[in-house]
Amino acid sequence: MKIGCPKEIKPQEFRVGMTPNAAREAVNAGHEVLVETHAGSGAGFSDADYVAAGAKIIGTAKEIFASADMIVKVKEPQAVERKMLREGQILFTYLHLAPDPEQTKDLLASGATCIAYETVTDDRGGLPLLAPMSEVAGRLAPQVGAWTLQKANGGRGVLMGGVPGVLPAKVLVIGGGVVGTHAAKISAGMGADVTVLDRSVNRLRYLDDVFGGQFKCAYSDAATTIELARQADMIIGAVLIPGAAAPKLLSKAQLKELKPGAALVDVAIDQGGCFETSRATTHQDPIYEVDGIMHYCVANMPGAVARTSTLALGNATMPFMLALANKGWKQACAEDKHLLNGLNVHAGKLTYAAVGVALGLPTIAAAEALKI
Repeated sequence: MKIGCPKEIKPQEFRVGMTPNAAREAVNAGHEVLVETHAGSGAGFSDADYVAAGAKIIGTAKEIFASADMIVKVKEPQAVERKMLREGQILFTYLHLAPDPEQTKDLLASGATCIAYETVTDDRGGLPLLAPMSEVAGRLAPQVGAWTLQKANGGRGVLMGGVPGVLPAKVLVIGGGVVGTHAAKISAGMGADVTVLDRSVNRLRYLDDVFGGQFKCAYSDAATTIELARQADMIIGAVLIPGAAAPKLLSKAQLKELKPGAALVDVAIDQGGCFETSRATTHQDPIYEVDGIMHYCVANMPGAVARTSTLALGNATMPFMLALANKGWKQACAEDKHLLNGLNVHAGKLTYAAVGVALGLPTIAAAEALKI
């Protein structure tokens, strides 16, 4: 199989879909790997690194899309990339279709088979290809939130850990999954007063058992959420419904109840955001203000630490990429129900129910797509 890795073109996206080590594994398995020139430069990988791994360096993304059987990326294909997809081609990347009707329309029209990292599952009910980026984003959230809180950036001017005689910042983390757990650990490590909200009592019990000395936990009902939000200097939105649009946890009307200059960090922005006033931003212009509340809503947060993120993502995606290349997508998905759960689009059909619900589009079961 010809596996193509184009350079990411989303603004300030420095990650790359395939590491040199992953390219080497694919070449050793008998596949041809095509990498766009300078695709890995943002993550610290040179063209020479890929050549040493046995890959071929290609001058343009157009050439890669035209010849590759499978395209491996990081972020969802941009409009110009979607036009280059073709029937029968495999696209393996993050998609986040639920808040993105235009992308969904284009992928359906392309006839390509599109497998989304964020909906591949595992035996424990986890999301193994989303988890590494969730870990990165969770650890970044307090860091960028602390920067947003600085007065020069419009924030309250509160230091996360305070100083002797001055109380630390109060941080509210909504969602106790992978993102929330890492965000809470780092926030607590910075000296903040941290509370985590979640709707799973079992998850809260786990967090309390393991991290009880580092941060507090509470059940996430509407009254508790707004009560703690009023007290917070920083609120980190870390909720996730796999493949679906994120639920809105704070309304615009509730912003006036928050402390002036409080920072909202919306890690769920890829799925539409979990605050009503959230809108996607970039690393170049990451924050904005609504009713005196500062919002940090960068849609590709892990891209800021591109080398760490690329290595972590590459470790997770490599086995699935090799399975798709070695067996073809139908056999690979037929043999692995977790990879099949990653199938979002095939041959003009939407195959992920939560996306269909979010966008009001008909879907078919992923298992039915195996017959097409």
